Amino acid sequence: MTQTPATVEAVRSSKELRRVFSAFPTGVTAVAALVDGRPVGLAANSFTSVSLSPVLVSVCADLKSATWPLLRGSARLGISILAAHQEQVCRQLSSKSADRFAAVDFRATADGAVFVEGASAWLDCSIQDVFPAGDHDIIVFRVHDLDDDPAVAPLVFHSSGFRSLEG
Repeated sequence: MTQTPATVEAVRSSKELRRVFSAFPTGVTAVAALVDGRPVGLAANSFTSVSLSPVLVSVCADLKSATWPLLRGSARLGISILAAHQEQVCRQLSSKSADRFAAVDFRATADGAVFVEGASAWLDCSIQDVFPAGDHDIIVFRVHDLDDDPAVAPLVFHSSGFRSLEG
C-alpha cells in the first residue's frame, strides 16, 4: 500500500502532528529538582545527547508548562531515564497533580538534583543554555555526573503508548 506524503496543510492540526511524530520511538525522562525543599519535576520524551566534549544533553519543555518555570531557576537538576516498569511514574509526572512525587521513590543530592529510584540511568546537570523554539524551550544541560544500570530496560514511548524493549 503506497501512502501519499502529507502536505503542510494536511498536518496543521495538533492531533495530526502528534500522530505523525509518534512514529518515532523515544525514551522517557524525568527532569526534577528540589524547589523550596520539595521535589518538583516533569516528564519529557524529547531527551537527546548533544555533545561529548563538553558533555551536553537537551530536553524540550512546553511554554505552557507550569513546572518548567519552577525548575528553570534550579542550580542542579536530575534527569532520570525511566525504566520499563515506571510507566505510572511517567503518568504522575505528566499529570496536573499538586504532588507528582506522591509514592515515587526518589533521592536528592545536596545541590538539589532529584533522581527517580529504579531508573535505568541518571544524569546530574545544570542548565547551560535555553533557546526559544516555537511553543517550546530547548534546554541544553551540562552534565556533571552520570550513571546507569545496564540491567534495567528503559521505558519507550511509541505510537502514543508505552512500550519496552525486548532482548
